[in-house]
Amino acid sequence: MELSVLNIKGEDTGKKVSVSEEIFGIEPNTHAIYLDVKLYLANQRQGTHKSKERAEVNRSTRKIKRQKGTGGARAGSMKSPVFVGGGRIFGPRPRDYGFKVNKKVKALARKSAFSAKAQSDAISVLEAFTFDAPKTKSYLNVLNSLSLTNTKTLLILPAIDSNVYLSSRNIPKAKVATVDSVNTYDLMYADRLLISESALSILETQLNK
Repeated sequence: MELSVLNIKGEDTGKKVSVSEEIFGIEPNTHAIYLDVKLYLANQRQGTHKSKERAEVNRSTRKIKRQKGTGGARAGSMKSPVFVGGGRIFGPRPRDYGFKVNKKVKALARKSAFSAKAQSDAISVLEAFTFDAPKTKSYLNVLNSLSLTNTKTLLILPAIDSNVYLSSRNIPKAKVATVDSVNTYDLMYADRLLISESALSILETQLNK
């Protein structure tokens, strides 16, 4: 598979790059994508929720009425969950929502995500670029040139470029990631992938391990 290389003005440079069929040309495995996205979202949860149960509520344990003769149900402590202000039955407890996904399944999920975007013609390869200083306007100009101003985009770089990252940070639908940090959720969330030409070889090396 070959992709045209564009510059940051949105012009075709005339260059073409060959990309690996093993990453951009497979049949997407939707279940692998589902598992990896589910894991990512689970790991975003703090899991610090907690409610007080019967043993933790600060209320009197004095028997509130005699056992027999009242005509109502027997009752002891005001901590009982049947009373207002009592403990909660089976309330939430702190927990870790994470689960295990095999390394090969994670790799398959990322390959499937790239292939799904390639099938949708939602991948653009850009010439390597940087900015002299972090300016939101600079990154907006790049998006304007590519006609992607109101599109959810993900730019994949070979390594951290502070000026590019900081320039994109204040744009709601734009995200910048490195080859090392990109994940299946970000790939599927974006409507358009912008991959730096220099990032392709690193990407292929990592995913074909």
